[in-house]
Amino acid sequence: MSRYAFGIDVGGTSVKLGLLTIDGEVVEKWEIDTDTSEGGKNILPDIAASVKDKMAEKGIKQEDVAGAGIGLPGPVDENGVINKAVNLHWDRKFNIAEELSNLLSGMHVKAGNDANVAALGEVWQGAGKGYKDMVMVTLGTGVGGGIIHDGKIVAGADGAAGEIGHLCIRPDETVSCNCGNCGCLEQYASATGIVRLVKEELEASDEDSLLRSGEVSAKTFWEAVGKGDKLCIRVAERFGRYLGIGLSIIGGVLNPEVFVIGGGVSRSGDLILPFIEKNFKAHVFHACANAKFVRATLGNDAGLIGAAKMVID
Repeated sequence: MSRYAFGIDVGGTSVKLGLLTIDGEVVEKWEIDTDTSEGGKNILPDIAASVKDKMAEKGIKQEDVAGAGIGLPGPVDENGVINKAVNLHWDRKFNIAEELSNLLSGMHVKAGNDANVAALGEVWQGAGKGYKDMVMVTLGTGVGGGIIHDGKIVAGADGAAGEIGHLCIRPDETVSCNCGNCGCLEQYASATGIVRLVKEELEASDEDSLLRSGEVSAKTFWEAVGKGDKLCIRVAERFGRYLGIGLSIIGGVLNPEVFVIGGGVSRSGDLILPFIEKNFKAHVFHACANAKFVRATLGNDAGLIGAAKMVID
């Protein structure tokens, strides 16, 4: 019977790897650089070499390993096929799971989108533990999402389910999102979106604010909200309205038990949750209004933990 699984979380600058027991205990975790040179051709061989080195170091045999799960920054379908990954310099469509399995001497491999995989980690060992239907929202440079239904990842037909950040919240917006569309949720609810909203408010009046001089960032913004800064509280209301409405749409479609809020912006503490939750409840269909809101607990380990879970199931 297998005793271990490997979890792999691939980012644009580094790859996080973990050796876990099949019960979800992290035995060891480590990182290697993401080599994006030459079209990223060395990424998977480097990962395979690192996994094999760890097995040799620990004296682990292949039959002791349930497999290796891998989360990647791009759409990955249920068969492990990725359709390009700009951050990794991959400009082709290919089957990640098959290729990595071949490099690992036939080891069982499953692949998924990194946000979906992180959501699986949170529902298995984090803030979503005990729930079967969960939506994870990651608030960072952009806004990402992962959907869990009946304890399983919902990937969608093209592996792109959960792209919460690109819900159109303001059809009248004239500034383009990075995706090319206008009015996307992440233009207002991400760290960069918050900075944009603050600067708009600062330019619109001479009202006193702790952020009128000094650095304007998501971190300094939430600190100012906590100190009662009226201008920043007004921006927090706008942030909460946009995100709350966006999640009310998700709530009406998926009816999750819980929303898990993660990403860098969520580190500002429980301060942000009331701004989101009250706007969610004000707009969601009444039968879907019982969803709870909690902060993610696994941090940067969510991806590798969720990746391992894919091959343990």
